Amino acid sequence: MNYQSLIEKAYEAMNYSYSPYSNFKVGAALLTKSGKVYTGCNVESASLGATNCAERTAIYKAISEGEREFSAVAIVSSSHDLTFPCGICRQVIVEFGKDIDIIVAKDYDYEVYKIDDLLPRSFTQIDLK
Repeated sequence: MNYQSLIEKAYEAMNYSYSPYSNFKVGAALLTKSGKVYTGCNVESASLGATNCAERTAIYKAISEGEREFSAVAIVSSSHDLTFPCGICRQVIVEFGKDIDIIVAKDYDYEVYKIDDLLPRSFTQIDLK
């Protein structure tokens, strides 16, 4: 799947955002190494700490279906600006590899990063040994 198609899937997912407090809608589309795509949107809660980001929603959906290897994740938002993953999402992404392409899109223009660009010197399972 090309990145433009993945970005389109992220925009479709953004339409399902539940964001009544911030009105900041985010969508994500995660491409697995097996070729499947899992989408996610942000889900807010009145208890803001219980809010879940679009990227983690997509990753957790994939994990719950048995996927563990990911190629790329596209992230879009209603701000029509580049929206990068938050710190918690960056930590979850690095859990599954440093070779995952992180695609941040503004409309259909996009930039691609690796997690080391966004989370240098990350804490991973290697640090637990």
